[in-house]
Amino acid sequence: MSEPTLIWGAGAVGGALGAHWGRAGHLILMVDVVADHVNTISSEGLTIEGPVAQFRQRVDAVTPDALTGEYKRIVLAVKAQHTGEACRMLLPHLAEGGFVLSAQNGLNELAIASIVGQERTMGAFVNFGADWLGPGRVLYGNRGAVVVGEIDGQIRERTRAMHALLYDFEPEATLTEDIWAYLWGKLAYGAMLYATALTHDSMSENFADPARFAVFDCLGREVCAVARARNVAPKGFNGFDPAAFVANAGEVEARRSIANLAEFNRHTAKTHSGVWRDLAVRKRRTEVDAQLGVICDLGRAAGVATPVLCEMIALIHRIEDGALKQGTEAFDLLLRAARTQS
Repeated sequence: MSEPTLIWGAGAVGGALGAHWGRAGHLILMVDVVADHVNTISSEGLTIEGPVAQFRQRVDAVTPDALTGEYKRIVLAVKAQHTGEACRMLLPHLAEGGFVLSAQNGLNELAIASIVGQERTMGAFVNFGADWLGPGRVLYGNRGAVVVGEIDGQIRERTRAMHALLYDFEPEATLTEDIWAYLWGKLAYGAMLYATALTHDSMSENFADPARFAVFDCLGREVCAVARARNVAPKGFNGFDPAAFVANAGEVEARRSIANLAEFNRHTAKTHSGVWRDLAVRKRRTEVDAQLGVICDLGRAAGVATPVLCEMIALIHRIEDGALKQGTEAFDLLLRAARTQS
């Protein structure tokens, strides 16, 4: 692409995308609020580490206050809770006829569209494993599904162009007419990842423990029930099968899907979720309200109960506030809630 692509948020996902696109010869400009990270990227380069790829790529990078100009393609890769603030900051830099693509977890396309307009919002689903390790360093732990699509289901020239760009990062990137199905599928899986963050065990260890199945089963079924109320049939990816958690699906199917998740996560250098890292390492607030709290709200509006999901959100907040420690005892509190629903 001859025109520069602006990446707003140069952390795990934005950093991995930007470094690969820069290495492929695309014009990239990154924006991030962490000055040390920006300075390292623009001077020494962004280092990608891990089993998938290892390289260093210098990419132009600035802090938001130093950004000038307008851009037709803006990839938003900030934490979900910062979506509104970031959109208001980038809006003056969004060129006429341009769009913002969400490379985030959650239903952030709804928030983006409310600020920049639905016609200027594009969705993406990413499931590759990445972590921000420090200024100028990103771990690329494992490959995963990458999907792009318009929120209205149409396939446009710009959609195909973004698909081609994502293809230069992930050769199996998918172009879809139903991005919402993938986003809801990731939400069901994402809810389970939040549960794994209650403990210090790896994602794979959590999913492989049969004693913890009830939690993952309840969370998957609650998210899929809200999706169904919104006329969305979540799509699967990387071994996760949302169809195993719909109302008429049996326990055998659900256990098979959880076992597949244990196997998929067994082969990644990113052993713990980003949520666990926020709580245990970076000691900061998670995306739980912006990602999963939204589902509870949508469930209440549709008359769909989500008691285990809401209990998990409360437990995450207790850990954030220092009132509860990560560990098996925290998970057991959620397990108790799940068993009352069985």
